Amino acid sequence: MTAADPLLAFRDRFPITARANYLISNSLGAMPAAARARMGEFLDAWERRGVRAWGDGWWILQERVADRIAEALGAPAGSVSMHQNVAVALEMILSCFAFDGRRNKVVYADRNFPSDQYIYEARARRGARLVRVPAASDGISTDVQRIVDAIDDETLLVAVDHVMFRSAAIVDPRPIVDRANHVGAFVVLDVFHSVGTLPLRLRDWGVHAAVGGALKWLCGGPGNCFLYVDPERVRTLEPTFTGWAAHKQPFAFSPHGQDLRDDGGRFATGTPNVPALHAGMDGIDTVLEAGLPAIRAKSQRLTQLLVEEAQRAGLGLKSPLAADRRGGHVALDVPDGYAVCQALAAREIVVDFRPDAGLRVAPHFYNTEAEVRAAVRAVREILDAGEHARFLQAARKPG
Repeated sequence: MTAADPLLAFRDRFPITARANYLISNSLGAMPAAARARMGEFLDAWERRGVRAWGDGWWILQERVADRIAEALGAPAGSVSMHQNVAVALEMILSCFAFDGRRNKVVYADRNFPSDQYIYEARARRGARLVRVPAASDGISTDVQRIVDAIDDETLLVAVDHVMFRSAAIVDPRPIVDRANHVGAFVVLDVFHSVGTLPLRLRDWGVHAAVGGALKWLCGGPGNCFLYVDPERVRTLEPTFTGWAAHKQPFAFSPHGQDLRDDGGRFATGTPNVPALHAGMDGIDTVLEAGLPAIRAKSQRLTQLLVEEAQRAGLGLKSPLAADRRGGHVALDVPDGYAVCQALAAREIVVDFRPDAGLRVAPHFYNTEAEVRAAVRAVREILDAGEHARFLQAARKPG
């Protein structure tokens, strides 16, 4: 099996694959077995070393994990800071900007992840003028040219998702960055749905900043989100959302004001999330070991198979049909999608449902072609037999 598909050599590192058809890595990547031992190391250090564990390695662990994520981003070491979630990472970068002058526009796409939209829209209470760019004519992607056309010399920030969370449509950030550079705007790219399944080259693309996390395709668990800032722009930015960990000499505990670091640590806050960092290390390391070009090639094969099987089964699609325009998942447009999702879960086929998307099916490098075929076949069987009917009442409850 592994001779035909070398990436299946990694499958046994993820125990859930032996118990379930796990096709939901765009929501939560499978846990590596090694993460349990890593958590044991954390607890052992806390128990045996107490406060001395900080000097033994706890404090610098955030930089080690951040630098591994930087590799997945195509970014240099020292350019990434770790955060609890993307909301915190976004608030950090946005705290570097004021909206009290002529340049106060925020251009963003209405297909962006809602949490991102809420945070940018909250800036309207601080003087930001919002320009919300509608979806492309296909209804499932962001029209890059519309974004470019909306950017002018009054634009301060541009926010765009690299891969759409509903449809997996890929957005090319390079024309957006080029236009932003021309007028002096700053681009923040959300790569949560691309990092770990697409090879990224943020430094080469000229992206000014990016946010994302490790709990999806990087298999790094909750609590390991990040902020990347182009090293050439770090010293030009002064966050007003800050903490003692961003100080050049944090353990001097200086009462004389903040002296910000000159690398990605400039955007740190306070005490790092040591348990999450321990839990996340092995998933990130395994993805990098498998290799992002190989993971991308397999993802394209499996999602193309998924598209073809869905078409044969007469299922609707809400993702791009061309593999080079599609990220790591395929959205199946089926009636009563939430109930069908629950019926699949009862069969130990794990996908998810999102409104205006349908069933999101997300094979990763540890999945097989047989699992993809089985999932599509199960959807067709459930719909034909009405197997999902018992879940309809729960699906229709308000809230």
